[in-house]
Amino acid sequence: MKLHHTLALTLPMLSGWAVGADLAVKFEIPQLNVAEYHKPYVAIWIERADQSVAANLAVLYDVKKKDNGGAKWAKDLRTWWRKAGRDLALPIDGVSGATRATGEQSLSFGPARTQIDQLPAGDYKLVIEAARESGGRELVRVPFSLPLKGKQSASAHGKEELGAVTLQITP
Repeated sequence: MKLHHTLALTLPMLSGWAVGADLAVKFEIPQLNVAEYHKPYVAIWIERADQSVAANLAVLYDVKKKDNGGAKWAKDLRTWWRKAGRDLALPIDGVSGATRATGEQSLSFGPARTQIDQLPAGDYKLVIEAARESGGRELVRVPFSLPLKGKQSASAHGKEELGAVTLQITP
């Protein structure tokens, strides 16, 4: 049996960043001293330089609410909703998940989920948006660049609804 490969199969192997990368996100949901506290809904996505959505990574909301009732409140994630959410049917397989409690949260995404190996070289941002019923809304952007030149880390910090946000990309 002869193995034939074409240029189309060879080019991805020649590109150092075309191999998959793992993306890890840590974010803090601070404990707020308010009379009525609700866990925030959170959306996480990768944004291109033109601010369009390159990949939806997570949408955390009340997925157990009767008749998918939590999905109607996903509109409170206004930036994500306008850019991507209104065109999607919730729940999104592999993207939707339950809200998270206060404290540090960690999520990991493999190359199939981020599609980072399919993105062209350039500047990108990891965007995390949090919105809370009877509360505020906050958006934090963490910049990163492709192609990867080894492990890449970046961080940013929210002011109210989000605390520290850390991104780590490992080829």
